[in-house]
Amino acid sequence: MKISVIGCGYLGAVHAACMADLGHDVVGIDVDPAKIAQLASGVAPFFEPGLSALLASSLATGRLRFSTDVSDAAGAAVHFVAVGTPQLGDSYAADLRYVDAAISSLLPHLAPGDLVAGKSTVPVGTAERLAAIVEGAGARLAWNPEFLREGYAVKDTLSPDRLVYGVRQGDEASVAALDELYAATISRGTPRVVTDFATAELVKVAANAFLATKISFINAMAEVAEATGADVTQLADAIGYDARIGRRFLNAGLGFGGGCLPKDIRGFMARAEELGVDQALGFLREVDSINLRRRERMVDLAREVCGGDVAGKRIAVLGLAFKPDSDDVRDSPALDVAARLAELGAVVRATDPEAIETSRRLRPTLDYVATAEEAAEGADAVLVLTEWAQYRELDPVQLGSVVGTRAIVDGRNCLDPVAWRAAGWHYRALGRP
Repeated sequence: MKISVIGCGYLGAVHAACMADLGHDVVGIDVDPAKIAQLASGVAPFFEPGLSALLASSLATGRLRFSTDVSDAAGAAVHFVAVGTPQLGDSYAADLRYVDAAISSLLPHLAPGDLVAGKSTVPVGTAERLAAIVEGAGARLAWNPEFLREGYAVKDTLSPDRLVYGVRQGDEASVAALDELYAATISRGTPRVVTDFATAELVKVAANAFLATKISFINAMAEVAEATGADVTQLADAIGYDARIGRRFLNAGLGFGGGCLPKDIRGFMARAEELGVDQALGFLREVDSINLRRRERMVDLAREVCGGDVAGKRIAVLGLAFKPDSDDVRDSPALDVAARLAELGAVVRATDPEAIETSRRLRPTLDYVATAEEAAEGADAVLVLTEWAQYRELDPVQLGSVVGTRAIVDGRNCLDPVAWRAAGWHYRALGRP
């Protein structure tokens, strides 16, 4: 099939490359010439494992190209809208300017019978509004939400755990077009849910709200564990054996961040308030509050291991991205903690395998170094804030030979406290005695 992808940020670039890999003829369109030039050269403008190789292979087949001219979308049977929906600066609500602009730019190039498929995360009710506009041009609209995890985006696109189509009742043509597009995925037994616009829009935000709630629940238990001397990691193991609960997303620590969960749950709350059902999502305010409290608690632990005050103390920060296998520092708890410590007068030396440049753009005054050893040299305390594999596998004896004081705060509960204490370290972690 011939398809276009409008918006070549994180979601759009991955989707375009994966659709070409599945055999479709794809044009990716974005208003940023530098981004388009980089993608056209086969280089991803952000770190995502496997994406640059996929871009290069798809470009080599001739099935993938990139453009800044939206008229190049003409002739495609399916047009994906994959632009960002950031949080507004003055409220929790989602900023839909980019979605509206994408639809407006597409309208002159739509042919009767074309399908516009929304991928962006939008407030419920948006698809119904946009459908009227698209249908006025003789085309159809479907909402086909994405469920990507950063670090696994290529896998999640090529082998999703479900496909969701939001369409008008009786719109079999749109269902057939999406089935043709995802034929290889469906043939492997991927579940497929065909529903209405509102349900399809809610699926994404409801999933993110549930995951955020699960993370904040275990972090709330970490607060109780610290007050009682319990071990939140063993607690998570024990309750995780219950099949109704499960162990995934029960890792207590510094909390969630990134470009999806925080803004999606806040946008969900804002939309619920507009709909007059804000009480139904009142619990999400506490979910958000618990998550933000973890950052304050991490600063408190840094103070504790530094003798009560971080001013003038050398602190090594290991990890800046909001999660491993990503260079994304949007609403990153790790970068936030590093900045807070610097504001309190600590001499912070920070490192990350992939996120130094993205961090530097947001926090240019921090001192960035290339390796954990450089960051830890002469340090009064070491903080592990992102659970990259190379930090989980650090040798406590070797690292202990370069620090000033063997004090470590494990912000992700990813280290073995027995091994670190045996090597002479003062080990502290969120939710553990």
